[in-house]
Amino acid sequence: MNVKIFDTEEVQNFLRLASGLEQEGGNPRVKQITHRILSDLFKTIEDFDITSDEYWTAVAYINQLGTSQEAALLSPGLGIDRFLDMRMDAQDAALGVEIGTPRTIEGPLYVAGAPVEHGFARLDDGSDPDGHPLMMHGVIYDSEGQPLAGAQVEVWHANTKGFYSHFDPTGEQTPFNMRRTIITDENGGYRFQSIVPKGYGCPPEGPTQQFLNQLGRHGNRPAHIHFFITAEGHRKLTTQLNMADDPYVYDDFAYATREGLVVPVVEHTDEAVIKANGLTEAFGEMEFDFKLSKLVDGVDNQVVERPRLQA
Repeated sequence: MNVKIFDTEEVQNFLRLASGLEQEGGNPRVKQITHRILSDLFKTIEDFDITSDEYWTAVAYINQLGTSQEAALLSPGLGIDRFLDMRMDAQDAALGVEIGTPRTIEGPLYVAGAPVEHGFARLDDGSDPDGHPLMMHGVIYDSEGQPLAGAQVEVWHANTKGFYSHFDPTGEQTPFNMRRTIITDENGGYRFQSIVPKGYGCPPEGPTQQFLNQLGRHGNRPAHIHFFITAEGHRKLTTQLNMADDPYVYDDFAYATREGLVVPVVEHTDEAVIKANGLTEAFGEMEFDFKLSKLVDGVDNQVVERPRLQA
């Protein structure tokens, strides 16, 4: 039997009490947000006649999510990271800010402190037996369309098993494998050699995939490469590029695919081209130019401060 008590004076007073709104001290913003979340939760329990059994199953799930350290994986899977990007896009539109290369979600697998190279970097350590060589290059442009010398390009991606160094459960990868920071040359150019990454899926027995199963959804991501790009006088760009031929490129469980960020991998088998790139076998090539956007009243209004692994 679903009784209705949410709108009673007793419950409404209790929500204010539980949220600390009637107490001195504390953080007023945290109190307001807590009041809203508790109110929405109480109303959901009542509207859907959620049982105590169902509630405590959810509590156990949250504990499992924390133990597995998958909260930052479930977040993009539920579209929350994408929604935050949508809000930043809308804020830029309201301010009349011209966006260069589109932003998209960071993901949970960045590691600070990657080795710094100038102009060119070799990302992979050559140990992946299934690795197919990749050469990627392009130019970083400022908000006026001029090449940016000295810009910082942080890049990271997965191996052919879909695992990232520092998070690889096999323990096979060396520190900072397929992670580098490249400082652009005098022409604003960056270039790196690596291997073509593979997409990955959520751990099949993990809490994120368990939740997605309840929604009838898969947990797969297309092959992609992450970037942070920073330069003086410009806003930090957080983005990622997806490989055009991946079957999940427009079916990403994390909703990170955006128009303008899908790039073909062009295969080269000509011996002269192979040799000119310092390689001995066929390779894939990606080319992509990034355009940054200028500060807003001297401030970078899209920097996101969040816990990140320091290695």
